[in-house]
Amino acid sequence: MKVKIKFLEQFKGEEHLLTPAKATPGSAGFDLKAAEDVVIPPGCQAKVRSGFCIEVEEGFEVQVRPRSGLAIKNRVTLINAPGTVDSDYRGEMCAAMVNFGAEAFIVRKYDRVAQLVVAKLPDVAFEVVDALTETGRGAGGFGSTGISSKKRRGSVATRFQTPVKLSKKLSVWNS
Repeated sequence: MKVKIKFLEQFKGEEHLLTPAKATPGSAGFDLKAAEDVVIPPGCQAKVRSGFCIEVEEGFEVQVRPRSGLAIKNRVTLINAPGTVDSDYRGEMCAAMVNFGAEAFIVRKYDRVAQLVVAKLPDVAFEVVDALTETGRGAGGFGSTGISSKKRRGSVATRFQTPVKLSKKLSVWNS
């Protein structure tokens, strides 16, 4: 399958630098690169441009996914992960990035900012019924299949900060 790509006028001549490509033969995603410099202040979001539009076949979508290295090293990710690019969208590809870090994050032109994954969509129809099949989980929602039934202290926001060692067997996430 081929995904058609059309560069915006101001980025023509940079196709070889901005066209999405896989980093390795085993990569699932194609790297999406920034078409221009962007500064994302702490706690803020920014739309990072790619410089091109795409056309994907009907029955497929392109998912815009975060890069794990940006998230773990810089606390920068995509605000709507994964983003979905529908087969009938013809606007510019962008990455909606957010900076959860304490310092401004600078995106440089040609930096890899996201991954594009092409996915086939099944032909689906919703069927209205009077009852659903019973399962062990039932109506258990958010957190119902978590790792422990014991209450945890601290909010989600504090658990994903810098680890503080309490003992050799236990660490807690602290802000």
